[in-house]
Amino acid sequence: SKKNSSAILKEGFKGNAELSKIYLNFKSKINNIKKKTFLVAVSGGPDSLALAALAKSYTNEKKIKFYYVLVNHNLRDNSSSEANSVKKLLKKHKISLVILNNKKTIKNNLQKQAREVRYNLLKSFCKKKKISNILTAHNLEDQVETFFIRLSRGSGLHGLSSMRTSNKLSSSIKLIRPLLEIKKLQLIKISKLIFGKYYEDPTNVNTKYLRTRIRNFRKTLEKSGISYDQIFQSIKNLASSRDTIDLYLNKFFGDIVKKQKNKTLIDFKKYDYLNLEMKARVLNKTIKELNNSYYGLRTKKIYNLIDHLKLKKKGYSLGGCQIERDKDHIILKKS
Repeated sequence: SKKNSSAILKEGFKGNAELSKIYLNFKSKINNIKKKTFLVAVSGGPDSLALAALAKSYTNEKKIKFYYVLVNHNLRDNSSSEANSVKKLLKKHKISLVILNNKKTIKNNLQKQAREVRYNLLKSFCKKKKISNILTAHNLEDQVETFFIRLSRGSGLHGLSSMRTSNKLSSSIKLIRPLLEIKKLQLIKISKLIFGKYYEDPTNVNTKYLRTRIRNFRKTLEKSGISYDQIFQSIKNLASSRDTIDLYLNKFFGDIVKKQKNKTLIDFKKYDYLNLEMKARVLNKTIKELNNSYYGLRTKKIYNLIDHLKLKKKGYSLGGCQIERDKDHIILKKS
């Protein structure tokens, strides 16, 4: 009932040991964030509704304001009515949902473009409201699926480490994923307990998308004795190695890369001394920072650039940058 679910939110799920543990884990992550201005990205699915419930419970305890925002991509005929249904569902628990409507036409590479539109709209809202953190409901299954997607693309260590708990979307906005260690089944339990229902995106079962095909492969893996828990532990081990390399990279990056007004210079002699992995890291990080981009480039494209630079060729274009090399430097400019 509404009365019981409201009491559960006020008490931080104390009556359920499993869900209370999830809430306490969520609370500890939010407590460690310095700038406590938050946007909760809502879709209506069980993951994001569970995140909304956890945030509401935290608000009841700490009196900190969360903005709840849903991006309507306008990709399906009934998307607006679904968004309004989610808004009414949240309103029953005194959660006010803001709906942002996409006005751009999305045609090619649907999932990638939709993701870019979503984050651009959320970032604009954050800037308007002076919000520092966007919370998303990415969970353990999302993490494992991302690992397999990147494995299929031939990703290196950085890609196979999958998603971080925290990333910078811009100089003033962070993307926070507080539920990466939580299983989807547990988030479904929270959604059903608090809201009684949730909404499924039909694209989640569309096998034209690689993520869906990977999701359908789970039962085959488990029959072979390979569990998502085991894969997730491997991802954590890879992430630990990635973080160690990143620490090393950040220590020498400022010595090898110099930013000027209209271009960035990489000292070629120092760059050429590095192994292949570190060369790729330096180039990827430089291009990302030059364009203030959230996503890095795929490993294959960076390796092609490395081969191109060996031959001293000019006029290479990658990631919105024009790249060339002279005797002493690799020179990068915005396209």
